[in-house]
Amino acid sequence: MAVNKEEELYSPIKTYYENLGFTVKSEVLHCDLVAMKQDGSEAVVVEMKKTFNLALLLQGIERLRINDHVVLAIERNRKKSGAHNQRFSDITELCRMLGLGLMTVTFFKTKAPLIEMLCEPGEMPKRGIRRTRQARLLREFRERSGDYNVGGSTGRKLVTAYREKALRGAYALQQAGILSPSQLVALTGNPQTASMLRSNYYGWFEKVGRGQYQLTAAGALALAEYAEVIAEWKESFVLPPAPVPKEAKASKAPKATSKPKTSRRSTGKKATSLNSAL
Repeated sequence: MAVNKEEELYSPIKTYYENLGFTVKSEVLHCDLVAMKQDGSEAVVVEMKKTFNLALLLQGIERLRINDHVVLAIERNRKKSGAHNQRFSDITELCRMLGLGLMTVTFFKTKAPLIEMLCEPGEMPKRGIRRTRQARLLREFRERSGDYNVGGSTGRKLVTAYREKALRGAYALQQAGILSPSQLVALTGNPQTASMLRSNYYGWFEKVGRGQYQLTAAGALALAEYAEVIAEWKESFVLPPAPVPKEAKASKAPKATSKPKTSRRSTGKKATSLNSAL
């Protein structure tokens, strides 16, 4: 159930803070709502909007100059669409980074509004640097040979490190013809060649036999389209010399059969036994 005016947020938020032991007053020095403990130990400033926007964010930052605890309050309506209305986790993390609190109010037709405190004022951010994605970012940057994209563009094919490697493999096939994955690895220096040939993401490679691949017509068109991407790499590309066929080895002549040798020791024994007999 959507609200028509942000004023409708005031009553449930006031009730929420009163239940926590605060005294609540509205429009104090242009602040939408101010809640204060009876002993004056804690004060909270709340700024309200129907949806989260830059004006509300800037308003909250301005209120941090007059009070340490500032909360942004917005309606939570799952029917609303937009660039940010469904990204509450990202909005919450942004508020944490700025030291702001964030609460949402959900209205229903048959029951009381529901208030959710997504983060308290001054709460520390929960998301740190994601090391795995950081390593992926740095690897992608290092593996690109140049800057072939335009920042901010949409609907265009990006020249990624993966596409560059695929183009190098396609060029090697164009120059050498049918090759095996191991031969392509040697020519391109890309250890991912075998998986790229199997997946054939761009449709540039065609298997023509067991462990044998050739370039497709789509691959040839891609080489013409992205000629500048591998222009520098092509200058250093050299096909290895064709292997020299090995000569057949001459068959060896069979060895002559040697006569069995008579042992001197056995001859002596025979002579001794003969003398004894005589």
